[in-house]
Amino acid sequence: MATAGGVCEAVRGSQGLLRLLSLCVLLAGLCRGNSVERKIYIPLNKTAPCVRLLNATHQIGCQSSISGDTGVIHVVEKEEDLQWVLTDGPNPPYMVLLEGKLFNRTIMEKLKGRTGRIAGLAVSLAKPRPPAGFSPSVPCPNDGFGVYSSSYGAEFAHCKDLPWNPLGDGLAYEDFHFPIFLLEDENETNVIKQCYRDHNLSPNGSAPAFPLCAMQLFSHMHAVISTVTCMRRSSIQSTFSINPEIVCDPLSDYNVWSMLKPINTSGTLEPDDRVVVAATRLDSRSFFWNVAPGAESAVASFVTQLAAAEALQKAPDVSALPRNVMFVFFQGETFDYIGSSRMVYDMEKGKFPVKLENINSFVELGQVALRTSLELWLHTDPMSQKNESIRNQVEDLLTTLESSAAGVPAVLLRKLNQSQPLPPSSLQRFLRAHNISGVVLADHSAAFHNRYYQSVYDTAENINVSYPERLSPEEDLNFVTDTAEALAHVATVLGRALYQLAGGSTFINTIQADPQTVTRLLYGFLVRANNSWFQSIIRQDLRSYLGDGPLQHYIAVSSPTNTTYVVQYALANLTGMVINLTREQCQDPSKVPNENKDLYDYSWVQGPLNSNETDRLPRCVRSTARLARALSPAFELRQWSSTEYSTWTESRWKDIRARIFLIASKELEVSWGEEGGRGLFNLFLLPLVSYLLPSPKQQKPPGFCPWSASMSHQKAFFTDSLSCMFILDLCSHETQGVTPYPVDPR
Repeated sequence: MATAGGVCEAVRGSQGLLRLLSLCVLLAGLCRGNSVERKIYIPLNKTAPCVRLLNATHQIGCQSSISGDTGVIHVVEKEEDLQWVLTDGPNPPYMVLLEGKLFNRTIMEKLKGRTGRIAGLAVSLAKPRPPAGFSPSVPCPNDGFGVYSSSYGAEFAHCKDLPWNPLGDGLAYEDFHFPIFLLEDENETNVIKQCYRDHNLSPNGSAPAFPLCAMQLFSHMHAVISTVTCMRRSSIQSTFSINPEIVCDPLSDYNVWSMLKPINTSGTLEPDDRVVVAATRLDSRSFFWNVAPGAESAVASFVTQLAAAEALQKAPDVSALPRNVMFVFFQGETFDYIGSSRMVYDMEKGKFPVKLENINSFVELGQVALRTSLELWLHTDPMSQKNESIRNQVEDLLTTLESSAAGVPAVLLRKLNQSQPLPPSSLQRFLRAHNISGVVLADHSAAFHNRYYQSVYDTAENINVSYPERLSPEEDLNFVTDTAEALAHVATVLGRALYQLAGGSTFINTIQADPQTVTRLLYGFLVRANNSWFQSIIRQDLRSYLGDGPLQHYIAVSSPTNTTYVVQYALANLTGMVINLTREQCQDPSKVPNENKDLYDYSWVQGPLNSNETDRLPRCVRSTARLARALSPAFELRQWSSTEYSTWTESRWKDIRARIFLIASKELEVSWGEEGGRGLFNLFLLPLVSYLLPSPKQQKPPGFCPWSASMSHQKAFFTDSLSCMFILDLCSHETQGVTPYPVDPR
């Protein structure tokens, strides 16, 4: 009887263990993993990573390890604070929260040299922006891909005597083996600093006590070494794999272009058809991915050209002008002239309606928003002017521009010495292929006035765009700023010059750029894209492209980008015509008499709000505004090591995110690992081991329960079931307030 009772007791005990095990499993399922994660980590949602870019010869940018990089946070507000993370701090590696004013090449080289102690960087925006300027670009942008080389203007190659961007420290073209993130939200930056003050800041420079505030950054990149390597790997994958794993993509998008008078885009112009080209760039960049405000480096110039296109289109005799005008907005010029080199390539191959031989003259807008003393400088190429015919054409071009500015006292055009080369410009790519007369208009005579070229600080503030306090967003949209007025004057000069270059003279004084157009464009691109005017000029399916902040002007790899679409539709609405077609007819005008898709592009846009401001009045806009591929010819030719064309690619990645949490000491982490491992073994494997390996001295009586074990074993089992109780403890907090900095239970 005693034996039978013992067996029954053992059975009852084993049933209890089974119930406990079942309860643990049930609790683990109910206590969802993401809920636990929310209690451990605080995500940083408004960040921008530094990513890896590659060209024919090397890689630049940043990346984390495949599982992310973690470090104890240390705030660096002055250069002296670096000593703690570089030498003195007892808990490396460190995640440095770097004040924006210290984010420069000198500091970064110090951190780069101690990668064993640096897990990564989080950079806050400097407020106010660095007064001395900051440009992570290079002193000689696009060096080697313009017109000057050892065989053409060797004395001008590599910006020998004139570094156009003297403040450029080249930081954005370095390769870092740790992650670097920009903190875009001041509130999140303050949360990190508070966590640091609460846990990591100790008095008298002593070692802080655990737990410590830590940060984890994820930005592992798939591509390595160069474009040649990553494109070859992607090509092999695409050839032999059903589900290829592509590791990098070419930087690409679309150029935006239009004609003053419509042309048949299904063919090419006749050799005697003459075209005046008005050009500018659309893109910019910074150190961080898709943070490219580009106010002075791009936006001011393409906004000015849009306003000039609108003004010229209103001239009464446009259709009778002997020469046509092509407006073109190039994408990817920041990365070795992607857009302009592709258009030149297509023109040479007969893949574009306009050929190089059709170009009569070329007028380009460079950086134009930071004029001093009203001056706008006329830059020309001294090498092409060694040809007498080209020199005479250039002189005629400059004379036309000067006469166009005569009636605009707010703009003073200035010629430059013919011994000075062209600044970085799309014109250089055209001159590389064909001798044409061209000029670049810019606010600088020599080095850039822009002290924040291709940086996060090239914002509306940089070109003095500001608004009175207490205005509504709609009032801001229509408030004409001083910058808008100044750029409208430049647009007027450009419009009148293009009119004369196209052969017009009668109505030159009627061409006047609208400051209202300029101010709306500046507001939309630099302040708030989601505004009533932008909403009215785009298609309904593109509404999500308009965010509550400014647009960013990085070319990217998924195209068309927000900027490209908005510029295309702005150009269409400013130069096109609203026609009386239904939505179906607008989307398929081939069935409508007298409409021709080879001559025009048709867009069904949202239109303005009705009088009740409840519904929109959609309409069909007919224009000549179109898109043309801006993908470097190197990728079409599969010449990934090309020195003739841009070879820039962007690495792919799986996960980009940032978070903070509290971390325990290394000793406690080891203890957790040992105890947790023993607990899991006893909880799940001990019963199985007990069953499979019974004592050799014991005979199994009939009805023996394998879960019956010695009291000591059962005690150990229940003791180590604390791992289950840990799950219970985490779940119990579901109904409690979230703790601010919970400990990572690793």
